[in-house]
Amino acid sequence: MEYQNLFTQVQAVTTPHHGVALQGPDNNERTSSPFLVHLAGRLGNAQIGPLYLGKVGLVSALCFIFAFTIVGFNMLVQVNYDPIQFVRQLFWLSLDPPAPEYGLTLAPLNQGGWWNIAGFFLTVSVLLWWVRVYRRARALQMGTHVAWAFAAAIWLFLVLGLIRPVLMGSWAEAVPFGIFSHLDWTAAFSIRYGNLFYNPFHMLSIAFLYGSALLFAMHGATILAVSQYGGDREVEQIVDRGSASERAALFWRWTMGFNATMESIHRWAWWFAILCPLTGGIGILLTGTVVDNWYLWGVKHGIAPPYPDMWGAPTVDPQTLQGAK
Repeated sequence: MEYQNLFTQVQAVTTPHHGVALQGPDNNERTSSPFLVHLAGRLGNAQIGPLYLGKVGLVSALCFIFAFTIVGFNMLVQVNYDPIQFVRQLFWLSLDPPAPEYGLTLAPLNQGGWWNIAGFFLTVSVLLWWVRVYRRARALQMGTHVAWAFAAAIWLFLVLGLIRPVLMGSWAEAVPFGIFSHLDWTAAFSIRYGNLFYNPFHMLSIAFLYGSALLFAMHGATILAVSQYGGDREVEQIVDRGSASERAALFWRWTMGFNATMESIHRWAWWFAILCPLTGGIGILLTGTVVDNWYLWGVKHGIAPPYPDMWGAPTVDPQTLQGAK
């Protein structure tokens, strides 16, 4: 086999396989005949299909379609059903949550009620898809690591759109459905609560974000670098260390001073990745419920320097001024 580099990849072309047989009464037959697509093989596995949705997957998909349609049509209304303007303004279009005066009630449809309905269907869809991921892993006699990694992301999703708004007593605290409106909400949220950069859980979340990106990039690069020795067949390398894993381990000891194994590097990357949304969700959950101003919290705990006194008068905390909430 010729040497493999960043721009070449071996595609195994053979008769498509339907997959392993599944045990249990809840496993329906997979539908459609699998086939190969060369371009798909350039990115990953060339085989498409067979398909399996199941009852849970079907309900999850329907709920997602309902939520997606509600958001889409609300955005279409904002451009008078003009498809050209819909595409041009898509990044600026948004479906916003109800105003604060509605609290946790179901608002009128055009005052945030559509957001309530779309959020309900989206939440049900995501939770049912988690059930599907867990059950499919068990049906295949796999570990449930993927399901719990997905649960970490769902935790942050629920904190932003459900748990924190309920604790704050208003759906207005939730994130809007939109691209730029989502980013605007994030910026305003940070400003409102004294800069999230002083939130220690935000610090941890960013550290795990960068750390997991670095770990995955270095691991992927290492495996690609030893793929000519079979390094991409990592399961075999775990139980029967060959030239690939030996070279990879030696490289890491020489360059990083750390000896990861073909298994342990995946555990490191898994933990770094799931701790990013877990710690981020904790930081968001504490904001406004426990801590009202992260900068002042940082000053109190020696993380941030206090405002300098200007013109001989001490700086006043904005939250102590009349009219401040």
